[in-house]
Amino acid sequence: MDLLILDYRECDPEKCTARKLIDKKYAEKIVNDRELGRKGIYLNPLAEKAISPEDRAEATSGGIRAIDCTWTEAEEKIPEYENGRALPYLVAVNPVNYGKPFQLTTVEALAAALYILGEEEQAEDILSIFNWGEQFIEMNRNPLNDYQEAESSSEIVEIQKEYME
Repeated sequence: MDLLILDYRECDPEKCTARKLIDKKYAEKIVNDRELGRKGIYLNPLAEKAISPEDRAEATSGGIRAIDCTWTEAEEKIPEYENGRALPYLVAVNPVNYGKPFQLTTVEALAAALYILGEEEQAEDILSIFNWGEQFIEMNRNPLNDYQEAESSSEIVEIQKEYME
């Protein structure tokens, strides 16, 4: 699946997973936020609907789009488009937010989306360029597998409740 990233260039360039994905040609750079809502799906932590396997066809045809900005700026910078999808409960393994739920880097978010949509190999591939990347799948394997087997966004939300308890 195509991966596209809108990078606001707000994070430390040494630690920025989005820039590394773009530099290594794992993802394409988006130049303005209008490109987020044009096709495919885009990852929006504020979206009403969770990503689920029912989004596979849209993601296959138009790609998965992500925004790289600081968490404190997310509400102001992330536009609301119909194709926005939130990720369900997962735990970060990146060095900055290790062990924190929902505080994923761009690469973790994209890998999670890929995995949920049945693209495990591509998810592992993009994570492999980070020394901690492999741990993301290992730490979240059970919920990722459960989310992958869900049929709808509402089923994903129900499954995530079990992991949040």
